[in-house]
Amino acid sequence: MSPESQGRQRDPAAELGLLDATMIGMGAMIGAGIFVLTGLAAEIAGPGAILVFALNGVVTAFTGLSYAELASAIPKSGGGYAFVREVFADLPAFVMGWMLWFAYMIAGTLYALGFAPNFLELLHVYGYVPPPEQVGAVAVPVVPVDLPATVALAATAVLLLVSVNAVSTAASGSLETVFTAVKVAILVVFVAFGVAAPAFAPGAEFQPLFTGDRTAFSLLPAMGLTFIAFEGYDLITTVTEEVKNPRKNIPRAIFISLAVTVVVYLAVVTVAIGTLGAAGLAEAGEAGIAAAATSFMPEFPVIGEGGAVIVFGAVFSTLTALNAVVIASSRVAFSMGREGQLLAPVGRIHHRFGTPFVAIVASSVVMLLAVVLPTKSAGNMSSLFFLLSFVVVNGAVIKLRRERPNMTRPYEMPLYPLPPVLGIVLNLALTAVLVEYLLRTDPLALALTGGWILFGLVAYLAVNRGEEESPAGERGAAADGLDD
Repeated sequence: MSPESQGRQRDPAAELGLLDATMIGMGAMIGAGIFVLTGLAAEIAGPGAILVFALNGVVTAFTGLSYAELASAIPKSGGGYAFVREVFADLPAFVMGWMLWFAYMIAGTLYALGFAPNFLELLHVYGYVPPPEQVGAVAVPVVPVDLPATVALAATAVLLLVSVNAVSTAASGSLETVFTAVKVAILVVFVAFGVAAPAFAPGAEFQPLFTGDRTAFSLLPAMGLTFIAFEGYDLITTVTEEVKNPRKNIPRAIFISLAVTVVVYLAVVTVAIGTLGAAGLAEAGEAGIAAAATSFMPEFPVIGEGGAVIVFGAVFSTLTALNAVVIASSRVAFSMGREGQLLAPVGRIHHRFGTPFVAIVASSVVMLLAVVLPTKSAGNMSSLFFLLSFVVVNGAVIKLRRERPNMTRPYEMPLYPLPPVLGIVLNLALTAVLVEYLLRTDPLALALTGGWILFGLVAYLAVNRGEEESPAGERGAAADGLDD
């Protein structure tokens, strides 16, 4: 049997444990968002920023329940795409996968571009380079081109993590576990010193909760802005077939990662506002957490001042988030290729490395090319795609319950159908708020969103011209043991 035919028939190896799966979710959620979005949330909602993160945790928990049930019932890699592919017809499944694949890849580009200035700032803190804005271009070997240092570093980070993921799933999972543990430890240190600081006065800083022209409605745009900070637990379901005992471990990993992330977020925001004040945090903007750390954290041996500790944490955060979306984007592409909705080589496991090699490389190419997109527009597109995909996933739970009530479900959500219905309503509400905000501030993001979907539809019609769509029911028996 040739290596190619072996790769075509080979399934992903289950090399990840519960801890690895949990860290993939936490690594994506506790990314650069908590470092850069806290100050921006305080600028919009004032002290109410604490409610912004709490309410987003509640909103995303409803969809988390849907992901957990679907993952236990459909133990297939691909995340939301795999679930929708099992329930809906070809075209809706393709659109879902197309949106998710792009959202993960764009998120990867953003994390890579977020890593670059933080890494330069870390080098600047120790005197190795001038301030990031003063660092010049970097000459590219062989090709007579000079790239901005941030772009060169972003590309290097993508290529490094892609290389690790391409040759070993276990290595990429272990890397994610170590990096996530480091950044969580840094945030725990931040919270511990903040609570003990003389400047910490949470009661005073949160009274009143809404100041000036801010009202409870100010929470909504801030929730839309920071929602991407809660995107990540869904990445766990993209590697379902690579997790040991996935029917039990995937739901557990989702709940653990969500619970720990919400607790960490609320603790960090409470300390940041309680020490720096909402006004000071808002004034610091994207550097809000670093400014708060500098105000109360002491100098550490070797590391230096408190601000340097947070910069160090931001470097690890962007790397872990980037690694997580490299994993997730490639698994969505792999699942689509395996289902015949992308080119066949994308859906094959490498005969030597045991990884979806072509899917990983294809995803990395798009990440690198997406560097030309405006950062703000790319971030808004990613948030919009995730909100829309969460609506569809909640709908898939309802449809699957109705059409296949006897399906094996090791985990069933409580209070059904309330969680998925609330998930649909709340995610649609946030989508409407975000769209209205983009119409006023970033119409380019909406144009690019529509353009990507249109491009996908054209590609789908070109590939499937003359073919009949296969009903979802015909795929119901594709996964072994899904039905009783």
